[in-house]
Amino acid sequence: MALYCLSSSCLTIQSNFKSLSLSYNSSSSHSNLVTFKSLGFSNNLSHNVFSRGSLTMSPIQRPMRHSVVCEAAPKKKADSAAKRARQAEKRRIYNKSRKSEIRTRMRKVLEALDGLRKKPDAQPEEVLPIEKLIAEAYSTIDKAVKVGTLHRNTGARRKSRLARRKKAVEIHHGWYTPTPATTA
Repeated sequence: MALYCLSSSCLTIQSNFKSLSLSYNSSSSHSNLVTFKSLGFSNNLSHNVFSRGSLTMSPIQRPMRHSVVCEAAPKKKADSAAKRARQAEKRRIYNKSRKSEIRTRMRKVLEALDGLRKKPDAQPEEVLPIEKLIAEAYSTIDKAVKVGTLHRNTGARRKSRLARRKKAVEIHHGWYTPTPATTA
């Protein structure tokens, strides 16, 4: 389809054209061909082009592409390995926070016991606040064992470590005297 225009105001371009080819006659035997992707014009461009040559517009011919979509089976369930990985990550974060809490409580108890041991004029009543800290640590350890974060033997070992340290401080200050082992 060819349009011949004498002025820049007579141009009406349909929206289904994808490119615009402009050609004009020159002194040489070849005609110069310029292709624009945009259909927007400025007044100077359209006036210069229309005054020198002809305007040719043609729709771009693209090869037809056929695509076949075939769905023979119903949608696949979520990959079980991916689901296990997500669950493991959730548990890892949960267990990490529990273990961190246990370490923090144990550290507080052990620091308090070390401070009491180094104190030369310590009184037996000063053990009471430490016993509260020990009870909280025991509770946290027991909960971790119950939900499976810690193995039961690990929980028992950590509780035993706290009890032995407390007993050592009491023996050091003379508040507790162990009974000698009897031989039978």
